[in-house]
Amino acid sequence: MGNSLSGKKRMIKVMKIDGTTLKLKPPARAADVLRDYPGYNLLESEEVKRLGHRARPLDSHAQLETGKLYFLVELPRAPDHQRGPRRVWSGELQVSAKERLESLMLARRAMSDLSSVRRSSKVEAEENMDGSIRLKMRLPKAEVEKLMQDSRNASEAAEKIMNLCAVSDGGAPTATTQLPVPAVGTGRKEKRARFAAAPVDIIA
Repeated sequence: MGNSLSGKKRMIKVMKIDGTTLKLKPPARAADVLRDYPGYNLLESEEVKRLGHRARPLDSHAQLETGKLYFLVELPRAPDHQRGPRRVWSGELQVSAKERLESLMLARRAMSDLSSVRRSSKVEAEENMDGSIRLKMRLPKAEVEKLMQDSRNASEAAEKIMNLCAVSDGGAPTATTQLPVPAVGTGRKEKRARFAAAPVDIIA
C-alpha cells in the first residue's frame, strides 16, 4: 500500500495558436514538431513571458524539456537573399525592417547610378601654347539632363559636373587653390597655369 508510486511520465506540451495542445513523449527535439508544420517555429513560454516579442525561436536541433510549455507559431520570413537573424512577429518590427530594406535599396541604386556615370563619362585635358589647360568632358545626354534637373541653377549644375570630373579621374571632389610662387632673384617671369572653361560634349 505504501508503494503506490505513479509510473506516469511528464510530457512535453506544445500549444498552437488556436489553443489546442500537442503532447510529446520525451526525448524530443524541436525538429520532431516542426516536421509536420513547415513554416512554423517553436517559442519557449517562459522566454516569451520574459522577453515578449523579442523572444527568439528555438533551433530545429534544440532539445525539448519535460514540464515546459512551448508555443507553435507561424512567423513571417524574409526573402532568402536577405534573410538574417530570425525575428519574431511584431508590427513594429515589420515596419522598421521595411524601412531598412527601402533604405538599402536606395543606397544600392545610388551607387549603381554613380558607377554608370563613371563608366560613361570621359575626361580629356589639353595644354595650349600659352600655358593654359583646357578640360573637355564627354557625358551622355541623359546624364546631363538628370544633373540639370537635380540642380537649382546653372552654377550648381556646373559644380556637380566638376565634382563628377574629379570622381571619374579617380580622386575625391575637392576644390583647391594654388598661389603662384614668385621667382626671387632669377630675373625670369613666373609661369602660371591657367584653366580655360570648355563646354561639355553631350553624347546622344
